[in-house]
Amino acid sequence: MSANTLDGKVAVITGGSRGIGLGIATAYRAAGAHVVIAARKAAGLAEAREELLRVKGDGDLHTVVANAGEPEQAEACVDETMARFGRVDILVNNAATNPYHGDLLDLDLPRAEKTVRVNQYGMIAWTRSAWRAWMAEHGGAVVNIASVGGLIVDPHIGYYNATKAAMLHMTRQLAYELGPRARVNAIAPGLIKTELARAVWEVREPILTAKLPLRRLGTVEDVANAALFLASDASSWMTGQTLVLDGGATALPIGVDE
Repeated sequence: MSANTLDGKVAVITGGSRGIGLGIATAYRAAGAHVVIAARKAAGLAEAREELLRVKGDGDLHTVVANAGEPEQAEACVDETMARFGRVDILVNNAATNPYHGDLLDLDLPRAEKTVRVNQYGMIAWTRSAWRAWMAEHGGAVVNIASVGGLIVDPHIGYYNATKAAMLHMTRQLAYELGPRARVNAIAPGLIKTELARAVWEVREPILTAKLPLRRLGTVEDVANAALFLASDASSWMTGQTLVLDGGATALPIGVDE
């Protein structure tokens, strides 16, 4: 049996109705997991459900309307998952928000609070709910979707990146606090070709990829494959770590034009 199998396991994925979250849900379902996807909009969840039902897999599928930045909704989603499946083996903290673009000193408090509420505290709230409901006694795996932005400086989304840097640190902190029962790891994707990011990559793709060692942007499947590895027994001795998926962007030398 492959170490990447998730047969019989139950996975909760926030922001699971599109993009990276939907890609991870697809990979988990194909690997045999029962999948619960949570997102803010019922219509998006309905569309995602139809897409996921076309994926061959033995696991069940459930959708829950929930805002990742509302702790009581995180708890309600986990409670609903426990009532339906009786366990929560895997949690993917994927949902994120970025309501502000600009310099840090021009950032207003409402948008700062919203970004932290979803990207940082949301991760804690969902992990706490899964931990208390199942993982504290039975173990599990938490996969946090951060960003390569948490490792670099960006002229436009510095505050968003700061919350992603916090996710990377909290991944290490939670790995320490929740071990040996649960493993906690993160993925830091570079620019991924999602519909949400289309405005960023579509026109500039040749420019963006020209210097990358792998000469292409990332795909949802790239991230989903990494998330499958981190949720499965193939990574059973790995915790507190971050997988950087950026096509080699952070391996580029400074000050070289070609």
